[in-house]
Amino acid sequence: MRDRVTILALLLPALLVMFVSGVIPASFVAFYSLHDTFAGNSFVWVGPQWYLSVLSSSEFWWALARSFSFSALVLLIEVPLGIFIALRMPASGPWATVLIVLLAIPLLAPQIVVGYLFKVLTSPGIGLLHALFDAVGLGYDMNNPVVVWASLLLMDAWHWTSLVVLLCYAGLRAIPQAYYQAARIDGAGPWAIFRHIQLPRLRLVLLIAILLRLMDSFMIYAEAYVVTRGGPGVSTTFLSHELIQTATIQFDLGEGGAMSILYLLIIAVISWAFFTLIVPQRDQAA
Repeated sequence: MRDRVTILALLLPALLVMFVSGVIPASFVAFYSLHDTFAGNSFVWVGPQWYLSVLSSSEFWWALARSFSFSALVLLIEVPLGIFIALRMPASGPWATVLIVLLAIPLLAPQIVVGYLFKVLTSPGIGLLHALFDAVGLGYDMNNPVVVWASLLLMDAWHWTSLVVLLCYAGLRAIPQAYYQAARIDGAGPWAIFRHIQLPRLRLVLLIAILLRLMDSFMIYAEAYVVTRGGPGVSTTFLSHELIQTATIQFDLGEGGAMSILYLLIIAVISWAFFTLIVPQRDQAA
């Protein structure tokens, strides 16, 4: 009984912060999503009208598709690349420490700073990427949707691949050396060791890494907005941009509130799906 009280006492500050910063604002958003707003202080009950309006909007579905597409491409690039780099890193020694410190640097950069960094890199005349492509005669046209998407993917890979690397590196270091010794005695090569020892032991770590990267890339806003402003056209207008545009620029609080709640539900469903996958893996690892 005393242990349970101690646990609750330790969790209480975190629960209080979560309630104040999460539950209360979400309650106001849910209230807005069920009302029509006049002059910001007069509310009329409209029920699910705004939800139906959002779900019937092609802009919402296209923005959602762009967000999921971006997240899928991010995972396809960063997870294999992170595993590859982690496998090539030294297991110990001064070089391992240096590499870990260097990999941690991009993770410390605020999102808005990363956005402005790549805004400068891709700017005509002064941008390094722009100059490099011009030097080889390829050109770097930020009015081309393919080039813009490639720029955003490069930006996200620079910023967040280190997270996957560090998680995989920690997972690899946790594998007992006896596994490798037994594999070498059996004559297993590097690919067999990776397939039958390293990859299965990294399963839990990879699920966590995929969840973190999926959630963060799905909610991308600041970096992409700074670099592209949602353009060219609407090619990089993700769901987060559509939401901000609706709620703060158009000041459609009801529609914005409904879109926010739908956004929250999508994230909750994805998180729950990953939770159901992570728990069995955690129990097996234990």
